[in-house]
Amino acid sequence: MSTIADNIASVRVRIARAATRCGLEGDRVDIVAVTKTRSIDEMEEAARCDVIALGENRVQEALSKWDPLASRSRIPWHLVGHLQKNKVKKAVEIFSCVQSVDSPELASALDKACAAAGRRLDILLEVNIGEDPGKFGVSRATLEILAEGILQECSNLDLKGLMTVLPLGLDERGTRMLFASMRELRDETESRLGLSLPVLSMGMSGDFEYAVMEGSTMVRIGSAIFGGRIN
Repeated sequence: MSTIADNIASVRVRIARAATRCGLEGDRVDIVAVTKTRSIDEMEEAARCDVIALGENRVQEALSKWDPLASRSRIPWHLVGHLQKNKVKKAVEIFSCVQSVDSPELASALDKACAAAGRRLDILLEVNIGEDPGKFGVSRATLEILAEGILQECSNLDLKGLMTVLPLGLDERGTRMLFASMRELRDETESRLGLSLPVLSMGMSGDFEYAVMEGSTMVRIGSAIFGGRIN
């Protein structure tokens, strides 16, 4: 077994243990292997290890690695980083899901690109739950408005749930409080809009166990799978 396979297996064990501590089921948590700066060989290894998707932060880097004939491109690719509107057309060509939708303008651009390409796209709404000025994401107060607009006007987008990236430097209590707030916000949004938002994408290498304890259904893991990031 490769180091990457070992690491993914270790992440799964940690997810299961974290879930068990809170009476949850670890096998309901999906892993997205975040491959920013990683080599094609590393991506191929991860793709063979039953992760649900490969995640990239930037469209341009993803394009340099994309090959529709390669095994790594036979599993879904998720865009987990901020998407600029001038990269929307290219993003629609290769990603199965954009996890970082945070404005009506971006949603509209994605919808139009999907219409032109004759396809549908899964999306998550990114929420700046920690109100961090250095992070992207819609505010709690405007989430429902954004979701309603997408449901009414973006017929080529399938809204699957929410995503967040927490501020740096939080302790366990602060981390868990914000993850719990995300879960509560998801539940409130489902109730108010009368729709199902099954995906709650929260938790990365440094905090995914806390995220699982607070109800995450999808974790985005980079360094815990691949080792330290290559700059």
